[in-house]
Amino acid sequence: MDKLAIGPGLPEGVVHLDASPAENLRELARAKKCDIGDLMVCTLDRDRHAEMIKACRAAGARITLLGDGDVSGVIAVSQPEAGIDIYMGSGGAPEGVLAAAALRCIGGQMFGRLMFEDEEQAKRALEMGVSDPAKIYRGDEMARGNVMFAATGVTTGAMLRGVRRTPGGAVTHSIVMRSKSGTVRYVEGLHNFARKPAAFIA
Repeated sequence: MDKLAIGPGLPEGVVHLDASPAENLRELARAKKCDIGDLMVCTLDRDRHAEMIKACRAAGARITLLGDGDVSGVIAVSQPEAGIDIYMGSGGAPEGVLAAAALRCIGGQMFGRLMFEDEEQAKRALEMGVSDPAKIYRGDEMARGNVMFAATGVTTGAMLRGVRRTPGGAVTHSIVMRSKSGTVRYVEGLHNFARKPAAFIA
């Protein structure tokens, strides 16, 4: 899926998947009343993004590259402390739906368009009800209705701390979001393996 996401409080249509990186950055800077040089773009560090990254830098924007986990990159556009203004790039479609669900909870705009590697994938999508393979989906189309989003960190990243082993247990860091109320909760879980079934320890 080709993905594009920005944070809340911005006009509808300020960015578009069919626009060039420079065009999207120019319009986003105008909407945020700042210079393009003030904008931070987030994307996955992949060879397929080399031209896009080059175009963003040529336009004057700064870049944050993620090794993995574009869900956290999309969510970051709605977290002021992250300092991310826009997410661009392609990645897994399931991750796109997860990211859309998260933005439904905390605000922001997301757009996605399926990408097919071969005719077999396109045929499979058609059989699953995708009538227009070039359709651009909004976040509320990818994640409809009342949505909840929950994630637990496995390794430490920009959004969550990873699992920490302790003598006889572990500590986990999770986030839970709800679209109906806009609530975001961070949960630190203390797990005592001695109180769990043997199957859990294994």
